[in-house]
Amino acid sequence: MDVQQIIHEQVTTHPVVLYMKGTPAMPRCGFSSLAAQILNACGVKEFFSVDVLADEAIRQGIKEYANWPTIPQLYIKGEFVGGSDIMREMYESGELKQMLAAD
Repeated sequence: MDVQQIIHEQVTTHPVVLYMKGTPAMPRCGFSSLAAQILNACGVKEFFSVDVLADEAIRQGIKEYANWPTIPQLYIKGEFVGGSDIMREMYESGELKQMLAAD
């Protein structure tokens, strides 16, 4: 399976996926830390996270997958949402919590 197939499988088989630097418990950059904190503040108990620092192919592949140059990247139900700045804006407006709660 190539990197794009792996990424596609990850984002489509998990309801909430965060590609980040580090892990939710030990983020390795401020933007990734913020993204994990926002998900927690929205009441997301568990989400699938991928440490892009552990795999260079995933780190580059995720940027191509969404055509988005930065990490973190959030996916909800297979849809690319955005990075930490977009997550913050959506959290402040209440839109992110609604999106996470929708079924």
